[in-house]
Amino acid sequence: MTRFGYGTNGFADHRLEDALAILADLGYDGVALTLDHQHLDPYAANLPRRLDALARILDRLGLDVVIETGARYLLDPWRKHQPTLVSAEPEGRALRVDLLTRAVRIAAELDAQAVSFWSGTAAEGCDRAVALDRLAQGCHIVLAAAQDAGVVLGFEPEPGMAVDTLDRFEELRDVLGRPDGFGVTLDIGHCRCLEPLPVAECVARVADHLVNVQIDDMRRGVHEHLEFGQGEIDFPPVLEALSASGYRGLVSVELPRHSHAAVRGASESLTFLKKAADSP
Repeated sequence: MTRFGYGTNGFADHRLEDALAILADLGYDGVALTLDHQHLDPYAANLPRRLDALARILDRLGLDVVIETGARYLLDPWRKHQPTLVSAEPEGRALRVDLLTRAVRIAAELDAQAVSFWSGTAAEGCDRAVALDRLAQGCHIVLAAAQDAGVVLGFEPEPGMAVDTLDRFEELRDVLGRPDGFGVTLDIGHCRCLEPLPVAECVARVADHLVNVQIDDMRRGVHEHLEFGQGEIDFPPVLEALSASGYRGLVSVELPRHSHAAVRGASESLTFLKKAADSP
């Protein structure tokens, strides 16, 4: 049975505790928790106490969790999603590595399914080999921390970033030596946006490496997370492919620009997905 979650970045106007209670009441199985200043700040002085309380809430509500690290302005209030693992400045790359290792420790405390992260966008004109080398260096450090903590990493190919496709994910995985504990976060919408294969075939392609799934609707060539039914994806075959893949983790709705209608969006999304999962 498919287990559905919802991304807390789609509840940015709610207190985290309220968002979790709403999602549990709606019938979700878990949450994709984005580390950010308004919900769970990984740099907060009271983080240990906050994590202890959060672990109790998740347990009481029966919610599983994935840790997401794609907050827009957590590291730099001026520049969205910066700095990254492929930034030119070593200090910037170190900041991103520090965030990701904090995310690993948080995941261990919350017994999270995975920590999800992406490469980031390289500066214009940056040589691809240079960007890949920077990325691999950072991934090695984060992977070592994750393996020590018993945490699984899910790398997400993201449109517009240095690693944007499944082909490039496979290239990075090869460069890293195909390590244990380094899987893929598959965003279903991204498959429709960029991948040449049908979405269900994308699922089958990465079945052996699948550790986290995000789900949303999308159109070919347009990186815009849409509510279900507003894009071009036929979801019953996708959900069937996920079931056939053996993946048993969360399939989390990713609607980061819909916080203004969070409750409606979460309710309608779950209704849609359950109906799609039951469709022949």
